[in-house]
Amino acid sequence: MDHIDTGNTTDMDAAVFRRLLQHLDSRKDVQNIELMNLAGFCRNCLAKWYMAAAEDQGQSLSYDQAREIIYGMPYDEWKAKHQTPATPEQLTEFQRNL
Repeated sequence: MDHIDTGNTTDMDAAVFRRLLQHLDSRKDVQNIELMNLAGFCRNCLAKWYMAAAEDQGQSLSYDQAREIIYGMPYDEWKAKHQTPATPEQLTEFQRNL
């Protein structure tokens, strides 16, 4: 197998990240608590990482702005349209994973 030039992966990394956001956007039925319970991160984590990356690059980006990038709309709007209440089982699993 040929190796990729690790000095030139930024474009690929960005494309993969955009694809991840597209996938999450197409799976609005997957709740953040499910992502946290199964993968240990959620859309809000991505927003925090995005905000931190912006800061590392000398950019000022609020958490709300970062969440709007990740969710594709203001968080409150996404929450009202797509978020469902967590089940007792989901909450128990979440607490166990903390």
